[in-house]
Amino acid sequence: MEKNRRDFMGKALGAWAGIGAIGALYAAKRTWDPLPSVKAAGFTTVDLSTAKPNVLNVEKWRGKPIFILKKASDMKADDRDVVIGSDRFHVSIGLCTHLGCIPAYVRDEHKFKCACHGGEFDASGHQIGGPPPAPLQIPPFKIEGTKLVLGEAGPEYQKMLDTGLTV
Repeated sequence: MEKNRRDFMGKALGAWAGIGAIGALYAAKRTWDPLPSVKAAGFTTVDLSTAKPNVLNVEKWRGKPIFILKKASDMKADDRDVVIGSDRFHVSIGLCTHLGCIPAYVRDEHKFKCACHGGEFDASGHQIGGPPPAPLQIPPFKIEGTKLVLGEAGPEYQKMLDTGLTV
């Protein structure tokens, strides 16, 4: 059987159509995948092995500031503390429970102070002055070695939740 130009053009057109179909399927799959910002919003992993005592670290989880404070030896231990090894950490959503302002940490006083309405929280997140109606909220977390996974409720968080410490 003799091959002619028309057969070649048909095969070339078929190949281009196949490549176009593969490209369309790839584009469709990409639209179904969650955006990187949505993936990142689910879980945030924080390595606490390098945290310094009495220095506030602020992470972002689901668009909210998360306060992580390694407690110094002179700071009072509390049931709301997250214990990793021999270290104690304050972990909370950094929004005032009064109007949602972001309190500032005052290192010398070991307090969080909200400039808007004079709210104050101690280094464990308990309200100690001003109008806030509740302590700072504790986000869901799970401990993996020296890492804290925000957004996943581990047994330590579940215990706090069961005893009413998370707010």
